[in-house]
Amino acid sequence: MEYFKELEFDLPSALLTQLVNLFEEMTSGPLTEEMVSNTPEAQGVYQLFLNGDLVYVGKTDADAGLRRRLSRHAKKIRSRLNLSQEQISFKAVRVYVFTAMDLEDLLIKHYRALKNPLAWNLSGFGSNDPGRNRDKSEVKDKHFDSLYPIDLDFEVEIVQPAENHSAAEILRQLKDQLDYTIRFQNKGGKSKRPHPDLEGASVRLHSEQNSVRSILRQVKSALGDDWQITALPGYVIIYKEQEHYPQGEVIQSAT
Repeated sequence: MEYFKELEFDLPSALLTQLVNLFEEMTSGPLTEEMVSNTPEAQGVYQLFLNGDLVYVGKTDADAGLRRRLSRHAKKIRSRLNLSQEQISFKAVRVYVFTAMDLEDLLIKHYRALKNPLAWNLSGFGSNDPGRNRDKSEVKDKHFDSLYPIDLDFEVEIVQPAENHSAAEILRQLKDQLDYTIRFQNKGGKSKRPHPDLEGASVRLHSEQNSVRSILRQVKSALGDDWQITALPGYVIIYKEQEHYPQGEVIQSAT
């Protein structure tokens, strides 16, 4: 019948081909917060490169767009050992229409079919806080946190309010400046407020510019012996406890 035809259009394959070709035409830029600030807060896909090698493919939606996600990655790299921002670059593509397809999964399958290991995908690079039940779990050798543990000597700037210089306030500011988690004990139950000891302990830092380690040591001094601050490969936990964590470093009080 000449007056009737059927067309089955492979939209996922067509979009994948266009994205791959577009990425190949692009030049990567340094993953710095200044460069990222020029990226729109929009849905899309992106690539990260380590010393020129593609190591990560990700996607964002409109609620957590490209600028926010890339800024988070830039902060993460800035506060890790064995990594420097000079080593990392990125490419990003805004995609105006998302279909039900998983663009991230399509890109990962495409590059792995080309024998690209995408070393940071499925390595824990994009993971959030694993939660209290995982604090004693073993971090494998190839996990991102093992290869690039948190940098406790990273310098941050803490503003010390005239009225509130509690341990809770210091830790709140510290969390805001770091991409890795600083998790501390709350009041209990469903409350998200810090433990009363954290709100009651007074901390006056030696200066506004301090390393993370220095701040944690001064917080530990203010909290006393009942509290333990433990630096795990990927994050820091602060609890009223005396526990052994196989891969943890216990932060001692400032002398």
